[in-house]
Order: sequence, then structure tokens, then C-alpha cells
Amino acid sequence: MERTVLQPRFKDSQHFKDFWTKGNGKQLIDFSGAEVSFRDFDKFSHFFYHVDEAGDEVIKDVYFTKKFNEASREIENYIRKGVSEDDQAPESVKKLFQQTQTVPVWLDHNLLKSGAELCMRCNIDSLISLRDYCLIGGYDYAYLNKPLIVTEALKKGAVKRLSETLDFWVNVTRYDALEIHKKGYEFAIKTRLIHSYARLSIKKHYKNWDTENWGKPINSWDMMATYIGFSLVFLHSLHKLGNTISEEEEKGHFHLWKYIGFLLGVPEELLPNNKKEATEYFYLWTSIQPSADQDSVLLAHSLLNESLENPILKYQFQKKNLRYLHICCTWFLLDDAVCKRMHIPNVPFKKGFPMTKKIINKIYDSTVSREVRIKKGNKDQMKVLEDYLRVAQNSNFH
Repeated sequence: MERTVLQPRFKDSQHFKDFWTKGNGKQLIDFSGAEVSFRDFDKFSHFFYHVDEAGDEVIKDVYFTKKFNEASREIENYIRKGVSEDDQAPESVKKLFQQTQTVPVWLDHNLLKSGAELCMRCNIDSLISLRDYCLIGGYDYAYLNKPLIVTEALKKGAVKRLSETLDFWVNVTRYDALEIHKKGYEFAIKTRLIHSYARLSIKKHYKNWDTENWGKPINSWDMMATYIGFSLVFLHSLHKLGNTISEEEEKGHFHLWKYIGFLLGVPEELLPNNKKEATEYFYLWTSIQPSADQDSVLLAHSLLNESLENPILKYQFQKKNLRYLHICCTWFLLDDAVCKRMHIPNVPFKKGFPMTKKIINKIYDSTVSREVRIKKGNKDQMKVLEDYLRVAQNSNFH
């Protein structure tokens, strides 16, 4: 069918203008030195209807021809042992693994190391940033959330969703994690195939999917926006919380997520190299997204109330206090208009905890060695992940 050419349809909407002139978008421009315009819109917009066909073909050839557990074992074997031209594997499998087993010429292992160290060094701030800025801020984009809604992510529960995100993030951001056959590489390939499986399932079972407005399910442009969340938005959050970030760490962080995006099948031209590019790319993408709808509010509140459902903390007062601290961080990291759209509760003294954290981070950064902070951050993050996996052990993520 002939498709209408995509336009920056929400560029004159109040939510778009407010975000980029006085909200978090304005902060991102100031943070990155970006020069935003619609000059390159057509260069990127067609990716709204583009998907990872290589991943989809593997699902059709492996998962749709065997029992799920049998297919998963086969894929795990390919991930851990590799695939060669001589293997008796489907051509689609050979094609996907030829791409992921070929190290791109631009890959710099020293930069990967710096990016991983930043993620570990910032310890709990990294986890606060992921949850209270990257994840909940993403819920403000109504069309981006549609795959989550139609695959009934709300029924799955926020504890399980959060444990899956944390499991992925921790495992791809450790030392040497992305080397071929290592654990981070494994997580990237499995996540890529989960996206393809979900996309094909939506196509098969959800006949009301509005491709014209929502794009194809889990399309390449939405994937770009997601990984800008993990790179640019994450860095901005750490900056807002008072963390000092070196030029090498910043460069390394973008390099790390560029390689993760490459393994996930995101086209290379959509993967920004620095915060300036990322902000300029993000500006274009936000112009095709309406603001929060009722589904956004439900997703946001499910995440906020996760602390109350989660059995990691024993007592109710601890759970309520943790929820309060996350609400404070959400108000501090996101702009007021976004928080109001998603009906984030307006709690007293909401700047107290984040501002205290900011002051402590400034002192901590200047008094404790970088090596000690990296080691402690890694240990603390692994402990949080261990706790989440324990309570969400019935997760089907693997």
C-alpha cells in the first residue's frame, strides 16, 4: 500500500514546544550544545516503518518451527559457540550471527571500558537515573508505549519488568561484557530476538495496530529513541544528580551504547556518537510523538507503586519511604509538565533528598578514588540485581 509521507506532526503542539523551550528538552540543548532543526527529518523518518528483518527471519525459521524451549536452547548454543558458514543452521541464523560476530572497524575497546566504568562508578545514581528519568520519562511518549500495552506488560507487573530491564542493563555494562560469546553479548542477542518475537506476535494477534500513526511495532526509529534514553538521558540525569563526568567517560558511554545498539540490530546511522548528535536526533523523533495518554499514566503509576509490591524490603514503612524517595527523584529529574501529565503525586519536601544527594556526590567525587568508586558501584549494583532476580525468579526473560 502507498504510505503517506511522515511529517513532524506534533512540532506545533504545546507539549513539544514547552519541552524544547523550557522543559527537559531545553536542558538537553544547553547540556549538549545541540543545534536543533527539522533539516534532517526526512533522513530519519522512514525508519519509523523500518524493522530488524534479520531478527524477524530468525524467529520465523527457529522459534516458529519448534517448541519454544527447544528453539531457545538452539539459539543459546549459537550464541555461546558461534556460527560458521559450514554449520547446519538456517541461512537467517548465519546472516544474523555473521553481523554480530563481525567486530565493526570503529569499535574501540578502551572507550567501551570507560563507558562501563562510568555506569559502575555512579553506583545507585545509575539505577535512580534508569528508573526515575529514563524509564518513567519514556512513558510520556504515547506511541512509543503501544507495544508494551498490546503485549499486556501491565499484567506482568512492574517488579518483573524492572528486574528484566535491570538484568539487561547490568549485564551489558560490565567489563568486557560485550565480547563475542560473553554474557553481555548474549543478553544483546536474546533481547534483539525478544523484540522480533514480540513484533511478529503483535502483527499476528493484534489486528488493530495503527501502523500509519504508531509506526511498525518496535521500529528502528523508536529503538533509536530508546537507546538515546540509555545514553544521552542517562548522562543528563547523572549530571543533574551532581556527578562529575570526564570527557573520556562521556565519549566511552556513547561508544558503549552505540555498540549495544549495533548488536541489537539498530541501523548504524541511527546511533549517535555524542550528546550533540543524540539531542539533535531526539528532537526529530519527539516531533512525531503525542504526549502522555491514559496508558502512560497507568505505566508510570505501576512503576511508582513497584516499591509497595516488591518483597525485597520487609516492612511497609520502608516500602512507603522508598516510593516517596523515587517520587522525589522523578520530580527533580523530569520537568513539571511531564510529571503533571503522568499524575505523579505531589509530595512535600520533594527537593530535599535529590539536593542532599547532589551535595554528597560532589564531596564523594572529590574525596574517594575513582577505582574505589568503580569497585563499590559494581558490588552494590550486582547486589540490587541479585535481590530483584530473587523476587522475580519466575521471569520468562531468559
